[in-house]
Amino acid sequence: MTDISIIIPIYNGEKWINNCMNSIAGQTILEHQIKIEIVVYNDGSNDGTEKLLSKWAEYFSERGVSFIITGNTTCKGVGAAKNGAVKRSSGNFLCFQDIDDTMRCDRIYLQYNTAQNNHKALIGSKILRHPAESTPRLVRWANNLSTEQLTLQIYTSNGPTILMPTWFCHRSVYDRVGGFVETGCGTPEDLIFFYAHLDAGGDVFRVNEELVIYTYHEGAATFSVSRDSIWNIQLNKLEQCVFPNWEYFTVWNAGKAGRKLVRSLNKETLKKVKSFCDVDIKKVGRTIELYCPVKRTVDIKLPVIHFTQAKPPLLICVKLDLTDGQFENNLKSLNLVEGKDYILFS
Repeated sequence: MTDISIIIPIYNGEKWINNCMNSIAGQTILEHQIKIEIVVYNDGSNDGTEKLLSKWAEYFSERGVSFIITGNTTCKGVGAAKNGAVKRSSGNFLCFQDIDDTMRCDRIYLQYNTAQNNHKALIGSKILRHPAESTPRLVRWANNLSTEQLTLQIYTSNGPTILMPTWFCHRSVYDRVGGFVETGCGTPEDLIFFYAHLDAGGDVFRVNEELVIYTYHEGAATFSVSRDSIWNIQLNKLEQCVFPNWEYFTVWNAGKAGRKLVRSLNKETLKKVKSFCDVDIKKVGRTIELYCPVKRTVDIKLPVIHFTQAKPPLLICVKLDLTDGQFENNLKSLNLVEGKDYILFS
């Protein structure tokens, strides 16, 4: 059986194939007695993808590396493409790779060594971004999460705390979850898999080196996923895993984001919301009435208190890294414990 299968979904990847494959060809893992294979799922591409893949299949085959091309004539979406590639693979370990990204030369070697003793873990890495100046907030967040925060900050708009292009795992991790959902374009299949992995008792680990160069471009699959889709999945996860354990809570943000959250809660959870808290003195001291236009009634009336007066637990609906550190300093001043006293939902 193969040691490592590199899983690559492709849809119209002609522009990226050479850079991606060159980065795989330069992997230090190839210098060791470790058997790898490359499994590419061509998801109905109509550009020059097929021709280029054939050339790279010949290149790797000449060097003793199995290169398997599978696929479909019509586009089924990223989730189906990943599942299709995994089904054709034989590796004990799976290394997920997006065609528009590249690997640093020791990516597979370092993650493979880490995974040897972490068969229950989904293993990621830090990233570099290309172009370098794109999405700096995402890069800072992903690269600076502590080990504990990898399983705590799972409700932010950034998605999984280890970014999908960096995933590496034992095959049993994939089998335990049962694969990716196949509902097509617009589905955050990585977030859904990530949550299912945690629900199944899986661990999350990150190799603290920048092993993947994550490319930013307008055609990236991530842009097909709406923020509302991610938001709804995350809220449902909170309703399942967090709110049942809280007798009451305060929502930090009396503005648009906080009000949207409260309006979306189920009836039982809504009863647990005791107040909003905020830093804006124009809001503090007011009472906010959330009106239901369908029933033409006020669902709930909540006071707005200053954040220093709020008692935990807090659900914080404030985006990180947007206020030159002011929000983060305010939060730190309360000496609260993340995961116990507050959850970030932003």
